[in-house]
Amino acid sequence: MGSNDGGGGRDRWARLRFAVIGPLLASPPPAGQLRAELERLAERDWEHPSGRGPVRFAASTIERWYYQARAAEHDPVKALQRRPRADAGRERAMSPALIEALREQYRAHPSWSAQLHYENLGALVEADPALGPMPSYATLTRAMRSRGLVRKRRRRRFEPEPAPVAQTREVLSYEVERSHGLWHCDFHHGKRRVLTASGEWKTPILLGFLDDRSRLGCHLQWYLAETAEVFVHGLCQAFMKRGLPRALMSDNGSPMIAGEVEEGLHRLGIVHSTTLAGAPYQNGKMEVLWASVEGRLMAMLEGVEALTLKTLNDATVAWVEQDYHRRVHRELGTTPMRRLLDSVDASRPCPGVDTLRAAFRITRKRTLRRSDGTVSVEGVRYQMPAPWRHLNKLWIRYARWDLSSVDLVDSPDGERLCTLYPLDKRGNAGGVRRPTAPGDDDGGGSPGAAGGEAAPLLRRILDNQAATGLPPAWLPHAASPRPDKDDQQGDPS
Repeated sequence: MGSNDGGGGRDRWARLRFAVIGPLLASPPPAGQLRAELERLAERDWEHPSGRGPVRFAASTIERWYYQARAAEHDPVKALQRRPRADAGRERAMSPALIEALREQYRAHPSWSAQLHYENLGALVEADPALGPMPSYATLTRAMRSRGLVRKRRRRRFEPEPAPVAQTREVLSYEVERSHGLWHCDFHHGKRRVLTASGEWKTPILLGFLDDRSRLGCHLQWYLAETAEVFVHGLCQAFMKRGLPRALMSDNGSPMIAGEVEEGLHRLGIVHSTTLAGAPYQNGKMEVLWASVEGRLMAMLEGVEALTLKTLNDATVAWVEQDYHRRVHRELGTTPMRRLLDSVDASRPCPGVDTLRAAFRITRKRTLRRSDGTVSVEGVRYQMPAPWRHLNKLWIRYARWDLSSVDLVDSPDGERLCTLYPLDKRGNAGGVRRPTAPGDDDGGGSPGAAGGEAAPLLRRILDNQAATGLPPAWLPHAASPRPDKDDQQGDPS
């Protein structure tokens, strides 16, 4: 089964296929039981990517997906994408007379739908065969899009079908077989306030990530806001500490289901599962961790009067590493650290900081402003390099909390083409302009826009400084256009 809706369709099918075989990658069945697991998955109903209803897959099909994803260790999701057609994007030939007839018809009726244009053009060809052979509907629509003959009136959008009501199921405890096969995450509002640098008392919010198998605290950090930016900030630190897990479970809070988070986890090959509505017990292991935080850590901080966010975070990191990880867990019968060392590790190596930063971004379609070669994203205009100014439909990838730069990609799930930076109106006021001609390629926009690097000597100096292990000898500016960020640290992602 499949769809012919281009890169978006291939991406949706890759997500569905990864959701089907994701549990097998996170917790491989014992030897000899793979066939039974495949048969069990083949009996399940899955939601069709196009919304056509439930669909099932044969065990042999699921087995093929499983081995494809397992062979591609670094990018299992991309290995599950459907191959594009060899003639994708190519326009079949239409006679010049037929194209001119199409243009005349569009100029007279710009509000017609493509189907109406197709039927009327067919009537013209039938009356005058000299116009040439009548193309297919798909060929006609591609010809209209490539020439900018789009419908003037906006199309009506159909509301999605309501989600089916979940059936009542029995509640059972569960645990994956390998460490880092599944992480739990959640926010917890503290029961006492902290003093900020501006002299305000604010309630801190603890973001935590917990390994299902070992109950290891992958990363815990207090913040002053519950946003997607904060979630990505803490998640990237957990990745850099422990590696990439196979799956992540969260509730349906807006930070966890934000577009940047969903696309970032998908690009990193991590299955994202959310709890059912009205079923918080599915993520109950996090509630047990919060009980330990309030019962031990916060109890030991009762004597600290002017508690600051930095003091609270320093105490939390020390408590997790020196107390929580080394105390015997009552349910496990051993310490989380010992359980981690004795179990099979299912994690994958964490990519670099730049890869993490580029992963947690949303992809949106924008239109080029041809008068000055700029594109608008979230109210900010970005300069388009000359080699890409012939494009009309642009795919931009960015994080809504960091608009210092955005990436131009070749498709919704494609690769990065170049980096775009905000328009420098003051710099353009100097009056210096380059001559332009059709086909010119100046290699990009401003210096460094195409991914330039620092000088070799400076890179060596920076590497030597990083090797010392010392923190940077500077502090970020306390002022921020958004509230509640004066006590937060810089975002590593």
